[in-house]
Amino acid sequence: MSAALNPNRVAAELTVSAGYVCSLVELAVARGADRERLLATAGIDRTALGHPDNRLPFERFKTLMRSAKDLTGDPALALHFGETSRFAEMSIVGLIAFAAETVAEAFAQMNRYARLVVEVDGHESGDRFAVVRRGQEVWIEDRRRNPNDFPELTESTWARFASDYARHMPNRPQFLKAVHVTHAEPAYRAEYDRILKAPVTFGSPWNALQIEDWWLSLRLGRTNRYVFGLFSERAQALLVSLENAETVRGRLEALLIPVLHTGDTGMDRMASKLGMSRPTLYRRLRAEGVSYEALLDDLRHRMALHYLDGKKVSVSQAAYLVGFSDSSVFSRAFKRWTGRPPGQGKIATAD
Repeated sequence: MSAALNPNRVAAELTVSAGYVCSLVELAVARGADRERLLATAGIDRTALGHPDNRLPFERFKTLMRSAKDLTGDPALALHFGETSRFAEMSIVGLIAFAAETVAEAFAQMNRYARLVVEVDGHESGDRFAVVRRGQEVWIEDRRRNPNDFPELTESTWARFASDYARHMPNRPQFLKAVHVTHAEPAYRAEYDRILKAPVTFGSPWNALQIEDWWLSLRLGRTNRYVFGLFSERAQALLVSLENAETVRGRLEALLIPVLHTGDTGMDRMASKLGMSRPTLYRRLRAEGVSYEALLDDLRHRMALHYLDGKKVSVSQAAYLVGFSDSSVFSRAFKRWTGRPPGQGKIATAD
């Protein structure tokens, strides 16, 4: 099921990837901003940027962008971010896009995994981008809600669309015919014209690019389908992980795993850690089709398989790690889960 269409999603903080944040930090530093001051102003811990797939709050990214504009003295920094940053270097989504056979496939994959780069208000109800046909005109629309709350994202997105294409296909004709944005015209209007090279309408009812019809069918060159498959597989795993973090079940399991071995897994305690009452947690889990007891039992099952697969630990150690003080009780539970005692034959990994 598409993450955007999952009815079990709960309200969660929007996030961006650390790779996306790092790209902006490096641009700002190259343009004169002090790194430590920039990160401190945005409330970003440097260690959180250690892996490109880490997640940071979107609100901190917004603060980072605005601080970077101040510290560099560049009010058009968001446009320059889109113009100069390379999508394939900031996210696996960029690698997938450039491993696709055609622009249409690249666009579809980028849209599918867009949340891995940056989550926006509106992702919970559908794709962020859409191809819209109006008579003979073809448009790409950015459907995120409340775009004028952070117009810098519109600026960097449209600049990246234009610049990545020009960079990778320098001998191809211009594909942009017109640009519409919902925010007001800024003082640095000339930078829009230089980077986008198409007529720009400010204060429009929508954020959209009018494109040449042939652009979507354009072939991107030689592709390696094996590499494309590997990238897609990794991106899908990241998307599932991100989605799980936005369900009560996923958040609860993340709290339970570190304390399974202690046996201190009472529902009241976990509900408190989630910032809700026991009845609320019960209702939320029921809405996701699971009870607390069934979730805990399934988590112990999956973690036991993980520990015993490849003989990472002994049976008694696995029993301890998943919260059983008695190995014989663990063995009975394991046989109930799998139909065989632990340690007998090859252990299959959980789905």
